[in-house]
Amino acid sequence: MSEQAPILEMKKIRKEFPGVLALSGVDFRLWKGEVHALMGQNGAGKSTLVKVLTGVHRHDGGEMLLEGRPIRPDSPLAAQKLGINAVYQEINLCPNLSVAENVFIGREPLRLGRIDWKAMREKAREVLGRLNLSVDVTRTLSSCSIAVQQMVAIARVLDSAAKVLVLDEPTSSLDEREVAQLFKVVRKLRDEGMAILFITHFLDQTYQIADRITILKNGEFVGEYEAAKLPKLELVAKMLGKELSEFSQASPGEGEKSRTASVSAGELLRARGLGRRGGVAPFDLDLDGGEVLGLAGLLGSGRTETARLLFGIDKADCGEISVKGKPAQIGSPRAAMALGIGFCSEDRKNEGIFAELSIRENLILALQTKLGAFRFIAPKRQVEIADRLIRELGIKTPSSSGEAKQLSGGNQQKVMLARWLATDPGILILDEPTRGIDVGAKLEIMEQILNLSRAGLGLLFISSEFEEVLRCSGRVAVFKDKALVAQLAGPEMTESGIMRTIAGGR
Repeated sequence: MSEQAPILEMKKIRKEFPGVLALSGVDFRLWKGEVHALMGQNGAGKSTLVKVLTGVHRHDGGEMLLEGRPIRPDSPLAAQKLGINAVYQEINLCPNLSVAENVFIGREPLRLGRIDWKAMREKAREVLGRLNLSVDVTRTLSSCSIAVQQMVAIARVLDSAAKVLVLDEPTSSLDEREVAQLFKVVRKLRDEGMAILFITHFLDQTYQIADRITILKNGEFVGEYEAAKLPKLELVAKMLGKELSEFSQASPGEGEKSRTASVSAGELLRARGLGRRGGVAPFDLDLDGGEVLGLAGLLGSGRTETARLLFGIDKADCGEISVKGKPAQIGSPRAAMALGIGFCSEDRKNEGIFAELSIRENLILALQTKLGAFRFIAPKRQVEIADRLIRELGIKTPSSSGEAKQLSGGNQQKVMLARWLATDPGILILDEPTRGIDVGAKLEIMEQILNLSRAGLGLLFISSEFEEVLRCSGRVAVFKDKALVAQLAGPEMTESGIMRTIAGGR
């Protein structure tokens, strides 16, 4: 590859949004006939870089070269005309139209001013045949599997004479058989000379399909590596911004020093064979009262999917669950709340805080939902509950009547936690409760977590920061590629142990 010039070069790309430097001097190179994986944790800048490449955003600095010529696409259509096409995780096609129509939408073959349906169907079969896909092209797209829909999206790109193909999380909703089918197509396109940028969170899949890997962290370029020469453990370390020596030299028992042991108050939750196709593989999990169980793994590993299953946001399609020793059916968040389960989402902006409502209204939302519409909480009682929770959690605000959007990120996070404490839960699921807040607020949140466990609550604590998981947890469940791969305790429960488990080198 190094003997020929890359088909695509992105040099010192900079992109700034109000108050946020999303990309800071990022480099990326892509050659014909290769699959190049772009990897990094949440907020690394992967999506922003792709949006710059595909014309969704215009970069503020740096330059892009396609086949040696400067380019600056100002829209996705402009990028497509240059030969840069993307297939996203969420299929961006028309499910109510046929397979053939989706392949040629906007480019339908015409005859005497009308769509030549026969020619379109024949050409659709030819293009799909190039992908070794045999499907009735007259079927509506919505009647096809997600895997077939992705193939149709790729076929549409191929018909437009693409030079660069961007695949953004294409396997996130596919099972193993469908992934294998997709990878056959990707390898075939690579061997035909297509340049493919592959974005994924799955480590094993990265090594199955990628020739080279570029790693980003916090909007900065970490490095470009040949996949065959980059050990998995080193890849994980670089994604986390760590030196490999920090893990390889970790002494046994460091997790024992950093965690607070919990005293069991009996089994609160028990899951056996619980799973959801495309979400997380079937897993077994137990949680006792007075315990903090950490869920560790890289972004997209299955941690959040597990939390959503346990809270009834997503419905499991296999397995069983019991709460306090009794079989439970958790088909909705309301059912979970009735069983004493609370859930703080990782998406504070869209699924957590109601910015335009008052702090008091935010604090009593979950309790009012649990009580139902016919058991309205009187305003005076609302104020009493809110003032008590503000005191107990140290939420910095002059009054509960102020708007939630006026609070700092750390105090908004405390409001989300307090909202669930108002329901007197037995189990709390906390998904990235310390993300996006300052160090002081992080320490306060973690201390609250430990206090709640000492009071007998069972907590599932999800964090991308392994140090935080170890600081708070008595045990750690490690997730990788949407599967629970190990549960660590005692001397195994170290940052090194988590890292090696994720890399497959325990």
